[in-house]
Amino acid sequence: MANPHQMVADQPPADRLPGRRPPKLVRGTGQTVHAQIEDWLADAIVTGRLAPGDRLPTEQDLASWLGVSRMTLRHALAELAKRGLVTRTVGRAGGTFVAEPKLEQDLTILAGFSEQLRRRGLVAGARVLAAAEIPASAAAAAALEIGVGDRVYEVRRLRLAHGQPILIEHSLFPVRRCPGLIEHRLDGSLYDLLEEEYGQRPHRARESLEPVTAGVREAEALGVPEGTPLMLVERTAYARSGVPLEFARDLFRGDRTKVVVWTSEFAGQI
Repeated sequence: MANPHQMVADQPPADRLPGRRPPKLVRGTGQTVHAQIEDWLADAIVTGRLAPGDRLPTEQDLASWLGVSRMTLRHALAELAKRGLVTRTVGRAGGTFVAEPKLEQDLTILAGFSEQLRRRGLVAGARVLAAAEIPASAAAAAALEIGVGDRVYEVRRLRLAHGQPILIEHSLFPVRRCPGLIEHRLDGSLYDLLEEEYGQRPHRARESLEPVTAGVREAEALGVPEGTPLMLVERTAYARSGVPLEFARDLFRGDRTKVVVWTSEFAGQI
């Protein structure tokens, strides 16, 4: 089977795009032309008419086919790249390619990253960046319901999906509730470890989301440029008894993940 990254150079642009005719771009309607192109390509990607790995025509060919300037097209492609729908590379084998679909992180259910990936048939991995016993900060102490300066285990890990870095986990666990935690292997599911070794597993959690950007250290670990959009998920996880077991601040790559939350009508709503 031919590699989609090695398309025939003289193949007509229409043969590599959804539909044989270009979309009708309307000017002067309040929506910019580049936004219409972005929406058209995004729809083709989301619906599967353009598949992961598909290579788009060159900027010159695609702009000519659409009847727009290269600057207008570049603006649309740049927005698609920001959304993680396409990747753009330079060089002889470079171009614009349809990106792999984002990994869904379902916050409706409390399941670790490993379990979420297993459910999607993906291989989860973990690379331990740091594991140490440290004093609890004021924020950690409040979340874990312990005293400031009480001992906690700090575990920082780079989480992988099929070998690709997806997020940085930064978790804190009260030492007195899981003594010797960091003496165990930490490259698997920490929730499974808590259950197997200490008879406790997170049952519910309070999570908050905040968009941030990658600093130098985060960018290096995740393999992205500094300033890349990330999603910070702050979590306090509780055992069935109501005792807090974990305080975490996880950083997800915005170009590789999306957060999903299921909601329903409140039963007691008037």
